[in-house]
Amino acid sequence: MRFDLHLPACHSLKEKRAVIKPILDGARHRYSVAASEVGHQDKWQRAALGMATVAPTPGHATEVLDAVERFVWSFPEVEVVDAERTWAEAI
Repeated sequence: MRFDLHLPACHSLKEKRAVIKPILDGARHRYSVAASEVGHQDKWQRAALGMATVAPTPGHATEVLDAVERFVWSFPEVEVVDAERTWAEAI
């Protein structure tokens, strides 16, 4: 899952890190997903976050990603510009 975020109150990369770190760490610890900043690293007011999960069933993966999406939307200091899911299935 990829989130494109707008961070209107950030005026430095340090402020940006302070905003996105709790999102990434919280998602990792609460939902056991892999989470990282995957784009816009050099922009103060933009961030692209990537989250991934591995699950035994598509339904379980959907539940986890639904919870992660609600978690990201719960942060008032970020505006979610876009949230996109892509799927990879085992062969």
